[in-house]
Amino acid sequence: MSARLTPTQIDQIRREGEISYPQECCGLLLGTLANGTKYISETYPVSNAREEAAQFNRFLIPPSAVHKAEQYARGKKLDVLGFYHSHPNAEARPSAFDLEHAWPFYSYIIVSVKDRLAGDLTCWTMLDDRSQFVPEELVIE
Repeated sequence: MSARLTPTQIDQIRREGEISYPQECCGLLLGTLANGTKYISETYPVSNAREEAAQFNRFLIPPSAVHKAEQYARGKKLDVLGFYHSHPNAEARPSAFDLEHAWPFYSYIIVSVKDRLAGDLTCWTMLDDRSQFVPEELVIE
């Protein structure tokens, strides 16, 4: 599978990471699935609900926020296709914590933010057996 986003959506994710720094930003990816490609129509930012002291290296999107995003998406005939978050002062690679809290199928975009500047941005998906993340092709168009 691959995930397709616009340059504007990529810029939105990067900007959110920079604004939230040194804490993690987070949000959902809304769009449609066709022929094995996730076409992202919108990024849906969510406030990091993790306790403040942990927001420097963890994020939490509460079930109520996911439900609200699903309702919003349904109203636009979209689906939740993934999630994004930042890694302040860390690489744009999934952590062990990310692996423990992710689900197969979804796209996971991670942006590295160091010294308030967004850097590498990567996309991952989890194997069906939940053993590891693998890179997912990210197409920007």
